[in-house]
Amino acid sequence: MSDTPTVKITHGDTVIDCAPGETVLQAMLRAGIDTPYSCRNGMCLTCITRLVEGEVPSDSQIGIKDTLQAQGYFLPCVCEPTQDIGVAPPEPAEIFGRAVVTEVAHPSKNVCRVRLMPATPLYYRAGQFINIRRSDGLTRAYSLASVPSLDRYLELHVKRLPRGQMSNWFYEDLQPGEAVDIQGPNGSCFYIPDKKDQPLLLIGNGSGLSPLIGIARDALNDGHTGPIHLYHGTRHQGGLYLDNLLRELAEEHDNLSYMPCLSREDTPETRRGRAEDVALQDHAELAGYRVYLCGYPPMVRDMQRRAFMAGAALPDIYIDPFELRDLRKKPRD
Repeated sequence: MSDTPTVKITHGDTVIDCAPGETVLQAMLRAGIDTPYSCRNGMCLTCITRLVEGEVPSDSQIGIKDTLQAQGYFLPCVCEPTQDIGVAPPEPAEIFGRAVVTEVAHPSKNVCRVRLMPATPLYYRAGQFINIRRSDGLTRAYSLASVPSLDRYLELHVKRLPRGQMSNWFYEDLQPGEAVDIQGPNGSCFYIPDKKDQPLLLIGNGSGLSPLIGIARDALNDGHTGPIHLYHGTRHQGGLYLDNLLRELAEEHDNLSYMPCLSREDTPETRRGRAEDVALQDHAELAGYRVYLCGYPPMVRDMQRRAFMAGAALPDIYIDPFELRDLRKKPRD
């Protein structure tokens, strides 16, 4: 039995015992406290919480803006407290801004493209993500496909999940003119214009294409001269939801190559197989490359390892795993 003492978490009028090895989020959910969360591993920042008493380990504040860290904000999903603490929900004015929906389109039967106009300018890098909160408090993270230097709007690509509360709302109910809350930008998966001749390898599956198209457009707009190889994978032809746009973009730029990959179908002008496998067939040696991996988490994590084994330096491998809230029971697209 562990000798580590149980610490107490005070949330309003509720006092919770937090067992050794238990996170603050786990303890709050066990106590029936209604708090937003999604990925549970510190990636999406959906569960961001405010510390009002005590101290938390510094690693529970990684990824949060310095200004919010100074106000006591931390991520309860990765925080294992070592002393009694008091916590409170975030102050909305400190965390969220407002945005109005300007367009809702359906480029495929399972992907919804949403464009938002923020009430105040959002300073972000193409490929980062924002959290979207609707009026009932439901919050989810979505990557940005837009490029700040090219687009006035924020663009999201939302994949419809069979039991996804937010994705089905986007797909079925959201209308232009509605307002949502936004938080961010977050994430470190974006183009850095320091080595413009460096080859870039971009691999994504499903709606993992959304940050990649932003990164590719940002690099091209910034004058990147090195080759940019973009691989988009899905199971069937209908999942290549921006196929025409990407083919046109590749025709306009000599250093951009686009390869659509289908794991369950053979069609002209596509490659058979998973995008990551096809990419490694074409680029077996990745020394000197910068690699971007976005989409289904097992693919992202496995390809991160494989890219490193193929010679890419770890600091040159950027990842954006699309963590889901226990919804994906079926194989990936």
